[in-house]
Amino acid sequence: MNCSQFSILLPPVFVPPQFSRLPLLHSHSSVSFSTNCILRTSRRLFLRAKASSSKTMANDEVTGGSLKQQLAKLFEESLRITVPEELDVDPAIAPCQNPKFGDYQCNNAMGLWSKVKGKSTQFKGPQPIGQAIMKNLPASEMVDSCSIAGPGFVNVVLSRQWIAKSIQKMLVDGIEAWAPKLPVKRAVVDFSSPNIAKEMHVGHLRSTIIGDTLARMLEYSNVEVLRRNHVGDWGTQFGMLIEYLFEKFPSGEVASDQAIGDLETFYKASKQRFDSDPAFKERAQRAVVSLQAGEEKYRKAWAHICEISRRGYEKVYQRLGVHLEEKGESFYNPYIPGALELLSKQGLIEESEGARVIFIEGKNIPLIVVKKDGGYNYASTDLAALWYRLNEEKAEWIIYVTDVGQREHFEMFFTAAKRAGWLPAEENKYPKASHVGFGLVLGEDGKRFRTRSTETVKLVDLLDEAKSKCKAALIERGKAKEWTEEELEKTAEAVGYGAVKYADLKNNRTTNYTFSFDQMLNDKGNTAVYLLYAHARICSIIRKSGKDIEELKKTGTIDLVHPDERTLGLHLLQFAEVVEEACTNLLPNVLCEYLYNLSEDFTRFYTNCQVVGSAEETSRLLLCEATAVVMRKCFHLLGITPVYKI
Repeated sequence: MNCSQFSILLPPVFVPPQFSRLPLLHSHSSVSFSTNCILRTSRRLFLRAKASSSKTMANDEVTGGSLKQQLAKLFEESLRITVPEELDVDPAIAPCQNPKFGDYQCNNAMGLWSKVKGKSTQFKGPQPIGQAIMKNLPASEMVDSCSIAGPGFVNVVLSRQWIAKSIQKMLVDGIEAWAPKLPVKRAVVDFSSPNIAKEMHVGHLRSTIIGDTLARMLEYSNVEVLRRNHVGDWGTQFGMLIEYLFEKFPSGEVASDQAIGDLETFYKASKQRFDSDPAFKERAQRAVVSLQAGEEKYRKAWAHICEISRRGYEKVYQRLGVHLEEKGESFYNPYIPGALELLSKQGLIEESEGARVIFIEGKNIPLIVVKKDGGYNYASTDLAALWYRLNEEKAEWIIYVTDVGQREHFEMFFTAAKRAGWLPAEENKYPKASHVGFGLVLGEDGKRFRTRSTETVKLVDLLDEAKSKCKAALIERGKAKEWTEEELEKTAEAVGYGAVKYADLKNNRTTNYTFSFDQMLNDKGNTAVYLLYAHARICSIIRKSGKDIEELKKTGTIDLVHPDERTLGLHLLQFAEVVEEACTNLLPNVLCEYLYNLSEDFTRFYTNCQVVGSAEETSRLLLCEATAVVMRKCFHLLGITPVYKI
């Protein structure tokens, strides 16, 4: 399937599903993980990974996993020798805060001293523990030297030969060899999720872009990702829409797209009738009953309205290069009674003021699962969807990408699922559910981003404007004379759409950000335009050398002699752990920061190290190629199409 398409999973036949009580933490082993699964990490990237150890690492071996994972394997062996009685100690590996002391450090000594102090021990303080950890470190070609700093911090300087060898191996094996190792095999990413009969607006931009990037990073990490578009395609509003459709076309013929016209306008007109005409409102309410009963005339009208909306969404997804599988509210509707019955049998659902609710400790209001009129709501649908994703789809991590305004709903919903035993109480156990909240998109006036007529901005129009502005800038630079029309169009799309995505993703998702075409299309600073052009310049350097880069990968070698070569090489090698952190904390901006710093490291290297025509040309061309490969993978994970010439 083309990535610009999205497949549609139709609602199931309305037959009540067979429910069984979900056992606590799942009975199947594939979803049961130890407390050593991905832990919440700070921005300082402390690694606490339980790694399988080997007595030594062969001198010619280049192992898999991130740099920190590989160092953790070495230090775990040392810790077992140093403090054999402390079996629950995991290596605490972090980058050195000051590069002059080393590349990484092991920070276990202080914590170990607090554990062994007062016991029968050979150690007199944290520094002797650090000395012992350093002494017991297995031999490895990774490590050039170690030193002790302060109260037992073990600083590690990595071997430049090993760094070079690892980069060269990646160029031969491909960037997929650097994929991080995560403790999950299957995840659901629930994102975008517009409402049927309403245009996608700028508010949907963040959910779609952030969700797509999270899915891409997990997929790169060899996680099977179920990309779910939980559209609002069910509910009382469809009675209103269907009745208005029948009113406009009394013959009963379902109208064509053109006859209905703009669906957003159609929705507003039907809503106005619903609010102002009691007779119409009564007919609309009866239409909901007919739809839910499965009457063909109503189902057909509902399906037609949904299909018109889908075609509108597809225009957005095609521009953004986003792939989604639709499982909307209507899909999960048949599963609601069974899910609620399970919760009722556990005594979690109670009657309150005519509604059925789940009381959540610490919250002033309960989680309503059945309204006073007997109807279902978001909470009932979300609970049914969670049951389905855990039991039918066997997901180990369910990720919901919505605005921060829904944080409390998800907190209550997750708490209810934990009380039911559907999810473990511990945050670092699996299966788990996570809410990825994001802030507002603001205009340059600091208010919610809207058009001058105070309407929300349609996403298609916004993306088209980005492309148009980018194309105009390229033409102004004389590219229309140098390039074909197709090259001009594709570059304008890549840079225009990429600029919109990157401007969003580079910010911490929990904050609001200001939408400004002038800023995002600037070719200086931390923008997609700057980064895409930086990549194109690297490609140009390689082309102008006249060398066959594929042949050089087979015959040439990398040698990181100059300090700026080594800095660039180390940064390249840290790619896997950055992706791992971005996945673990669900923060795409971590990857954006890495990409921008990589381009800065490359600029410094290129400024101080002649490439073409130098004695080190082969090595430096391979370093250029490695940088371009990593940049392209970053672009791919961010959903940005790279450009190869400027």
